[in-house]
Amino acid sequence: MRKEEAIAKKVTYTPKLSEPLQEEVFDRFGKRSLSIAGVFILLYLAWVIMVLGFRTDHLYLVVMLGTAWFGTAGSRKFLLGLLPIVVYWLLYDSMRIYPNYLFNDVHIVEPYELEKALFGIQQGAEALTPNEYWESKHTTGLDIMTALFYLCWVPVPLAYTVYLFLKGRDLLLPFTLTFLLVNILGIIIYYLYPAAPPWYVDQYGFEFVAETKGYAAGLLNFDAIIGVDLFRDMYDKNANVFAAIPSLHSAFPVILTYFGWKKGLRWGTLIFSIITGGIWFSAIYTNHHYIIDVLMGALCAFASIGLFELAAKQKPIKNWIERYTARIV
Repeated sequence: MRKEEAIAKKVTYTPKLSEPLQEEVFDRFGKRSLSIAGVFILLYLAWVIMVLGFRTDHLYLVVMLGTAWFGTAGSRKFLLGLLPIVVYWLLYDSMRIYPNYLFNDVHIVEPYELEKALFGIQQGAEALTPNEYWESKHTTGLDIMTALFYLCWVPVPLAYTVYLFLKGRDLLLPFTLTFLLVNILGIIIYYLYPAAPPWYVDQYGFEFVAETKGYAAGLLNFDAIIGVDLFRDMYDKNANVFAAIPSLHSAFPVILTYFGWKKGLRWGTLIFSIITGGIWFSAIYTNHHYIIDVLMGALCAFASIGLFELAAKQKPIKNWIERYTARIV
């Protein structure tokens, strides 16, 4: 039954996911539109200036969100679908306020020794972690390949949100909400179990050094090859160094692969699987994560998928997802 027929017959109308919640003229600069944008911008800028410390990327975020909000009806709908990822960024960035090493002791020795016990590679009389083993195996080809895979961790999921917006908006919100859920789970673990990455052991040994700056580690080889400080600049802005377990770099492509499969993308799922394996290997090769970090990241991804699928079957949440999805179709 169409909406017009329902109104004529005076019966309750429930919108389908394939049609908009309501037909209305795009309110670009209306009072309500300006109020929502104004409140967000003022609160966000006050937050970053007074609490976090203002950086240029904060301004870039405001400009991008403002452009999407005031651009077109389509760009606003896309922004609403992307909102859980925006929330993730705000949460991650806010970790600077109270670093996890102030909440719990940082674990440096334990992950290193566990990695060596489970996955150590014997070299003569000495056992090496896989990270230590690969440090002597670096080649230009592997440096380039692993860096390109590592660059996929956020851009590819973002590109997939664009695809879902264009080709399958019924999965857009579940995808971005699951993405948010795995990050919330990861942040909780970061505070419960702060852990140093393997490059930290190379740089500082097993002594804890507070306020350690981010470090691009093996990815600096790629910067040297292309002659641009791409990864150096990226990791200088790292919100928290002691957040190696779980590896969210390793979690994101798992979620991507799952939703590619759920969408029925045979080739897409294969490509996402290859990206997953590439990122997992790159995390170890570039000295950013142990294998145990990668496995914990994958477990967090599976747990988040399971939790979301379970929660989405509950009537209140299911109804909310349907109503929200109807606003972005």
